[in-house]
Amino acid sequence: MDPTLPPRPDTTPLPLLKVVSPGLSARTPILSSRRPAVSIIVPARNEEASLGDCLRSLVAQTNVPVEIIVVDDGSTDRTREIAESFAGVRVISPCPLPAGWTGKNNAVVAGAEASRGEWLLFTDADTAHLPGSLERALAEAKENGVDMLSYSPEQIAVTFWEMAVLPVVFAELAHAYPPKQVSDPASPIAAANGQYILIRRDAYEAVGGHRAIAGELLEDVALARVVKNSGRKLRFRYAADAVRTRMYRNFHQLREGWTKNLALLFPQPGWLAAKLLFLWSVAWIMFFWAPVGFAGHRRPWWTSALILAPMYLGQRLRRANFDWAMEVLGALFGYPMFAYLLLRSKWAHTRGIVLWKDRAYSDSNKRRSLATDH
Repeated sequence: MDPTLPPRPDTTPLPLLKVVSPGLSARTPILSSRRPAVSIIVPARNEEASLGDCLRSLVAQTNVPVEIIVVDDGSTDRTREIAESFAGVRVISPCPLPAGWTGKNNAVVAGAEASRGEWLLFTDADTAHLPGSLERALAEAKENGVDMLSYSPEQIAVTFWEMAVLPVVFAELAHAYPPKQVSDPASPIAAANGQYILIRRDAYEAVGGHRAIAGELLEDVALARVVKNSGRKLRFRYAADAVRTRMYRNFHQLREGWTKNLALLFPQPGWLAAKLLFLWSVAWIMFFWAPVGFAGHRRPWWTSALILAPMYLGQRLRRANFDWAMEVLGALFGYPMFAYLLLRSKWAHTRGIVLWKDRAYSDSNKRRSLATDH
């Protein structure tokens, strides 16, 4: 056995009870003593702000025998206490984090190895699942004959920078990873959203699961590539009808999260930042100079500039699935902030140290814990 890999934990299943979480009706089926159809695995590290809502939405899923496993990844807040307050939810801890592994991969491996379901649902603690969504997702995966189904959740934005930046980020992601091409076996493009990945256990184990991508910071896209490259079928789509999320709750979290991801999602972040800044600048220069054109009586040309410049930016944001107000904020302020985050991400990865969840990861896959880890 490779000494760098963590030992397999004791996977003897704990007894599961038919119980009802507080606030749910007594007729709601939660867990079954039979082998579950789906094992729901929730990695959580300091998620007290969102975990309760996530688990309430998960235990309310009906018509599918499930087990729910929360993997408490060294939380220092009330994460474990909240998870343990839900009767029937199993709370475990992962093995100590080995060198070369990311914390999330270590956590989900622990959850997968402790699970018993025919399907595995990996979902983040900041998600909320709509009623009946798991039953519909399982039916969708089976009807389409796919081994892995991933949903891009509806994004909830509250603060100014969330509302301005997220439309630009997701518009550019939709351009780089078109869902139709991701779902097309003939296309080499592979992607997934780690906030919702439903995968057959046999397919997951056949490709090596998260062990095969242990050091990947962008583990969702890496897993999708492994699955698709193995010849197995992948399906990916936007799914506001199934799941929603609020990824970041303040500017610091937003900046740290996208600094971790953007340089990995976009292969030429510097070029993309320069291109988008140029397009944004030209569009707004044309728009604000339009009154000069009117004053000079060159109205047809300047009328077109006045209308088409902001329309171009807005149209580019349409594929992000946000409302018009957020598209306006994105067109006004989101592009320069997105360019800044792209360059910041490129610099962090070039420097070789990326921070996430109070841990520092280097490109050589050597983990270094910060003081909060000790």
